[in-house]
Amino acid sequence: MYRNENVSHVEQLFDYGSALRKVMYTTNAVESIHSSFRKVTKKGAFPNENALLKVLYLRSKELENKWESGHIQQWAMVMNQVLIHDHLNERVLKYLK
Repeated sequence: MYRNENVSHVEQLFDYGSALRKVMYTTNAVESIHSSFRKVTKKGAFPNENALLKVLYLRSKELENKWESGHIQQWAMVMNQVLIHDHLNERVLKYLK
């Protein structure tokens, strides 16, 4: 059962275009990181906590290198959708100068 006051939060997302909503929705990226961490840690036991932290650190560096060359799909469309909204426009323009 849904509550009427929660619907307004969801409706706010539809004020933005689909390209911008996709960038705003970060669950997929976070789940990707968690999945990657699970893959490297499920292979066995670690002798101590530092060994586990080292594996997670190395994996995060690998992911960082992988994503450095990446780009956001339809970036021009996303920027246009951001600049249409006055409250977002002001925040973004100060970084573009």
